[in-house]
Amino acid sequence: MAATGLSVTVTHSNKKHDLHVTPQQGGSEPIVQDLAQVVEEATGVPLPFQKLIFKGKSLKEMEKPLSALGIQNGCRVMLIGKKNSPEEEVELKKLKDLEKFVEKVADQLKELNKELTGIQQILPENFKDSRLKRKGLVKRVQAFLAECDIVEQNICQETELLRSTNLALAE
Repeated sequence: MAATGLSVTVTHSNKKHDLHVTPQQGGSEPIVQDLAQVVEEATGVPLPFQKLIFKGKSLKEMEKPLSALGIQNGCRVMLIGKKNSPEEEVELKKLKDLEKFVEKVADQLKELNKELTGIQQILPENFKDSRLKRKGLVKRVQAFLAECDIVEQNICQETELLRSTNLALAE
């Protein structure tokens, strides 16, 4: 299959969505995960709440190529699932914005690390003030990383709470 992807029609709640699925992450052809992401964008049904069905079979293996399941251009896939409440959508938007900010900070940290490594390699032994300044920067970065660990713990706790709530709702 060409890397251009394929077009499918997804039906959900008496609505039809003509979607184009392209391979992500350097794949040579679209996989079920790619379809699920496109479906989420088009319908607003979050991936964990999606049940995609093709020819009576549930598409559960996210890494499986669509072609291996017999899905070709023009095929119809049915979606069962519901959207989030408007309140949850507001929270999800906040989390997505926070995720973008975290990615930006991570990129900045990578650049900072490159600069610090470069400075470390060129500082002669007799540059005591520069070495002290670098040591202070390292301590600030370590403090920042400790705060990142706390944020990570909070995210994990919230994720676990959401997961247990979602499992209770699914039952």
